[in-house]
Amino acid sequence: MSEVKLSAETRTEFGKGAARRIRRADKVPGVLYGHGSEPLHLTFPGHDLLLALRTPNVLISLDIDGKTNELAIPKAVQRDPLKGFLEHVDLLLVKRGEKVTVEVPVHTEGELAPGGNLLEHVLDALPVEAEATHIPEQVTVSIEGLEAGASIHAKDITLPNGVSLAIEEDAVVLQVLQAQAEEAPEGEGEAEETEA
Repeated sequence: MSEVKLSAETRTEFGKGAARRIRRADKVPGVLYGHGSEPLHLTFPGHDLLLALRTPNVLISLDIDGKTNELAIPKAVQRDPLKGFLEHVDLLLVKRGEKVTVEVPVHTEGELAPGGNLLEHVLDALPVEAEATHIPEQVTVSIEGLEAGASIHAKDITLPNGVSLAIEEDAVVLQVLQAQAEEAPEGEGEAEETEA
């Protein structure tokens, strides 16, 4: 996974009013924490951060006030529920070689067996433990030919080298359901015949 470089400034103002002023300047307030250090309150460039967060579990190389460089991954992102813009971000401080627990999106490929079966994503993302600099962007699962009643468990998913499950092996990730046939309400067909 490639690193995304972002510049950040330390923040000294707190509270709703300060956060609104930061957002009006097209910036996003955030916090960097981890490794037992004091949380560091930062301000990030809004557009650059938005682009970086398009990649799940992106590794961010932070240039803080032009003095220190830190590696971080997104831990919590708050967005405006209506407009979708970033309101706040929490970043977790990581070191090269360190193992972290993250959720990796589950991607499917292939077609289900014919017959109108439905695929249910019980988990949209799979919790895994991986080295901070080698977090997979996604895990791919083949659903080719699966029939109703079939399910894929966490242990059935092939993970890249150095990545391990951070969830019980028997946890269901995907399952195939039988499509429910819709029945016409009683009496509808009879009424149409008498009108004609």
